[in-house]
Amino acid sequence: MKARRPKTYYTPQELETESSKQIQHIHRDFIRKINASDYPCLGAKSAVHTDQYRLGIYGEMGSRESTEALAKDLKKYIEETVVEDSQYMTMIAIFTDAAYSEIEFEKKLWTQLQALHNLERIFQPWDPEVSSDPEADDFSFSFNGSAFFVVGVHPQASRKARRFDYCAMAFNLHRQFEQLREKGLYEKMKNSIRDREISYDGGINPMLRDHGKGLEAPQYSGRMVGKDWKCPFRR
Repeated sequence: MKARRPKTYYTPQELETESSKQIQHIHRDFIRKINASDYPCLGAKSAVHTDQYRLGIYGEMGSRESTEALAKDLKKYIEETVVEDSQYMTMIAIFTDAAYSEIEFEKKLWTQLQALHNLERIFQPWDPEVSSDPEADDFSFSFNGSAFFVVGVHPQASRKARRFDYCAMAFNLHRQFEQLREKGLYEKMKNSIRDREISYDGGINPMLRDHGKGLEAPQYSGRMVGKDWKCPFRR
């Protein structure tokens, strides 16, 4: 008989009653980070305040076990976001292995994204709304036919907003940004976030670019890179 895979995907309600002290601790730290009055990301705050978030808790970043569990959970997250028609729903994949330097974390992040892609590449098309070439201005990571903007956070991040006690990746569906644009909310929110980031981190993240107006791939890990940086991801 096949062993049952341990639970890895949690709604806010499930986290409130979770018996694991480690998972309770991770959840508290996440909420404390986002709820800090000066934390700059208003989208993350909206997600937390309206329970529009999901946590995935995994072991080693990039391992086969973590990849298989994360793939299953991302599909569930996509389904729930579409059903709820949420503009702020986010999924945070948290990995409980050791902390890494910024360069090591960047390698791990792209190893994990490559592993996710390799797992499904013969079954699912790339989201046609974005490019699969990480050197193109309209690139976004795609999984299960849906484009994502990925935000890496970890303990050694040089940007304060990207620091967290665990290595993690926030997956945000690209269509949510387009919905905000269609409603005329995107520019106002973006400007407010950047104003808050100046106060929080001493300046705007120099790697940030609007989709289609600069490379997206260098933004994922949070590390400041030069023009000669090459994304290791390959479709």
